[in-house]
Parts: sequence; C-alpha cells; structure tokens
Amino acid sequence: MKHPLPPGPGRPKGSTNKINALLRDAILQATTEAGGKAGLVGYLRVQAAKSPAAFLALLGKVLPTQLASDPDAPPAIAVLGIDRPPPETREEWLARRKREMAEQGKRDAVP
Repeated sequence: MKHPLPPGPGRPKGSTNKINALLRDAILQATTEAGGKAGLVGYLRVQAAKSPAAFLALLGKVLPTQLASDPDAPPAIAVLGIDRPPPETREEWLARRKREMAEQGKRDAVP
C-alpha cells in the first residue's frame, strides 16, 4: 500500500539528533560533576592516569574532529601533564591490582 503523503524534508543536514544531543549533554554534566572542583578537565586527567589506554582511545576519536583544516597553520596539540607509570613486571602489576581492589572493597563496604 502506497503512503498517502509524500515524505517531509527531514532533519537539516548537519543538525544533531535530539536524543544524541541530550545524551551528550547529560554525559558532559555527569563528568563535570564527577571532576569536583577541577570539573571536566580534572575528571579526564584522573581517567588518563588510571586508564591510559581508554583515555587514548577517546582522544583518538576526538582529535580528528578538533583538528582545524587551516592549510596555512599547522595543528596545535596541547599535551596534558600526565606522568607515565613506571614499568612493572606482570607479578608486580598483579600484586598492585590486588591491593587496589582490596582498598576499593574497604571503601565500598557499608559500616
């Protein structure tokens, strides 16, 4: 059966889906609040130190949209002051993770 009305123009090209915009705003608000006084940047610095692989994956998704296409000016990239953790053996890493998990369990326990 043929639809009685022709299709409308739809959403303008380049405009953001309302659900995606609401979700993005909610995520940014929650992240900003989680960062405390330092806000969004503080939260991201903590996450970069805790999970560098995940942070770099996020950075890889964001950078292509942030690099300006100005042919006369090279892109400027700000480097966050994130210290690289010292190298550790697998056994040292496992022992450290076990301690961290135990400490986390103590903090999450209800008195």
